[in-house]
Amino acid sequence: MKSLLLTCCLLFCSLAAQADASLKRKVDAFVDRWHDDAAHARSVYFDKIAKDGIYIGTDKTERWRRDEFKAWAKPYFKGKSAWAFKAIKRHVYSSGDGSMVWFDELLDTQMGVCQASGIMRRKGDSFEIVHYQLSMAVPNEVGGQVTKLIKDFEARDGWKTSKR
Repeated sequence: MKSLLLTCCLLFCSLAAQADASLKRKVDAFVDRWHDDAAHARSVYFDKIAKDGIYIGTDKTERWRRDEFKAWAKPYFKGKSAWAFKAIKRHVYSSGDGSMVWFDELLDTQMGVCQASGIMRRKGDSFEIVHYQLSMAVPNEVGGQVTKLIKDFEARDGWKTSKR
C-alpha cells in the first residue's frame, strides 16, 4: 500500500511540473525563434539570454556569461548563418506559477544530433534564458571510441596547459 501511494505521489508531482499546453506553445515559439536567430545570424539572439545567463557549449572549455559568449560568437554572426539548430523533440516543464521554465531538447545540427537543456525565467510577457547547455549525443555503442579519441587528444603535449 505504501509503495502504491508513493508511486501515485511521484506520478502526480512529475505531471504537475509539466508545463500546460499554452505555456509549452509559448516556450516552443520562443526557443524555436532563438535557434532561428542564430540560423540567420541575427544579433537579437543574444538579447534572449539573460544578462547573467550562462551558455555551455560542447567543448569542455566553453562556459560563458552572455556577453563573453557574444564576443566569442561575433565572427560567426558576421555571415548569413552562425549555426543552425532545429528541434526534433522538446520537453517543457515549469514551476507552479510559471515564473521558471526548464526544457530539454533533441536537436538536428551541423554536428549531427545534439541534446540540450535550458532554464528560462519569465520576463514580462516573454522569457529570458538563464542557463543553456549543449552536448553532442554520442551513441553508447561508440562511446568507448569517442572516449579514446578525447584521451588521445588531451594527451598531446601542451593541450592541458594551453589557455583555450
